[in-house]
Amino acid sequence: MVLLASSFGLAQSGGPADGSAGPRLWSQMRSRDPQFGRHRDENEPTERRMEREREKQVNKDRMVKIKRDSDKLLALATELKEYVDKANEHVLSVEVIRKAEEIEKLAHSVKEKMKE
Repeated sequence: MVLLASSFGLAQSGGPADGSAGPRLWSQMRSRDPQFGRHRDENEPTERRMEREREKQVNKDRMVKIKRDSDKLLALATELKEYVDKANEHVLSVEVIRKAEEIEKLAHSVKEKMKE
């Protein structure tokens, strides 16, 4: 009966019944990622840090582009207002329509960049 119990413990734990893992099994467990069962990469912290730095730089560049495009939107909106102020109530110039379309495209572009 004791033999049966000890072999049952061995089968469940994958090692001796006393809970200690053999040297080979223990070294395998240390070198594997417990969550995914893959071998750990010793450079992983460095890779993560580099990835975070890259993401920060991408976000910084994106914000610079958004600010630049926002400044351009302001300038275009100001120009559009000037064109509308110059036009009379019966006639709008083609330039007013072009400026409005340009503003619309740029505003859509800024919106998409903000979603990224």
